[in-house]
Amino acid sequence: MDDKKIIEGVKLILEGIGEDVNREGLLDTPERIARMYHEIAGGYEQNASDQLVKRFHVDTSDIVIEKDITFYSMCEHHMLPFYGKVAIAYIPNDEVVGLSKLARLVEVYAKRLQVQERLTCEVADALMKELNPRGVMVYIEAEHMCMTMRGIKKPGSKTTTFVSRGEFKDNKELRDTFFDVVHSKRHFYGEEL
Repeated sequence: MDDKKIIEGVKLILEGIGEDVNREGLLDTPERIARMYHEIAGGYEQNASDQLVKRFHVDTSDIVIEKDITFYSMCEHHMLPFYGKVAIAYIPNDEVVGLSKLARLVEVYAKRLQVQERLTCEVADALMKELNPRGVMVYIEAEHMCMTMRGIKKPGSKTTTFVSRGEFKDNKELRDTFFDVVHSKRHFYGEEL
């Protein structure tokens, strides 16, 4: 990342909206924003496949589902945040990854300027490429600040995207099982949360 360019860009924006870049409250803002971008746009400096290197052999092909993975990203159209939850399912083909690796994979792609549709596909495609599972399904529900604080101004509205690959694509029963788990308000033993 080029901190110098970010700092200069922020100064230009501040001047462009009529602010005084030398005002006490804004003196360190350009540097702060440059440091912030290392955190919120750090996905450009990461390789998604690195998150899926460590694997474990399994003798089962039962579905693995991880849901409620919180993410934060930035819309590439307005550079405003969008955030929400991701659910991932895959059917192993002799190998699984640690559960934290699924969340880390989401982070790599979320920490880039994004659109939700592409983010959904990138997570699914990375899993298909790296793990070679029998199938993958990814579901994302998010709120976009570009729709809630500007433009149409509809707070609370959510956008849902999902993709299916492999066996999930051709098997409605598998997709239905995934959605039943994702939308369930019960924990493993069937008791209400």
